Amino acid sequence: MATKILCIDDDQDVINVCKKVLTLEGYDFDHASDGEAGYRKAKDMKPDLIILDVMMGNDTEGFHAAYKFRQDDELKYTPILMMTSVNQKLDFNFNKKRDREFLPVDEFLEKPVNLDMLVVTVKKLLALKKEQVNIDGSK
Repeated sequence: MATKILCIDDDQDVINVCKKVLTLEGYDFDHASDGEAGYRKAKDMKPDLIILDVMMGNDTEGFHAAYKFRQDDELKYTPILMMTSVNQKLDFNFNKKRDREFLPVDEFLEKPVNLDMLVVTVKKLLALKKEQVNIDGSK
């Protein structure tokens, strides 16, 4: 059975690129365009990895979705890769090292994403053991 990746992003171009690159790597790929639809889809498909945008319906929707995944017993140990352009679009001053301490995701990539880095990061996150997943923002 192939590894399942769920991409939650409202940018169809990002979804198309991720789908092309990750299906070529042999992964099953599905997507949703907002946090709530992504949560429902994740409950059904039980992905092995979630790729999550920050800014969708509002500027922090991805942050809220990450916390919701971590509060769900069935999904809490699913690695989350957050892809964001929040620093480019807003005066947010989001710092990956500093803010990782409160945000329960496992890795960050800035948009536009380098496709080689995307593949490397996906493989790295899929190799995490359950106890290595950042479920509370402390890792």
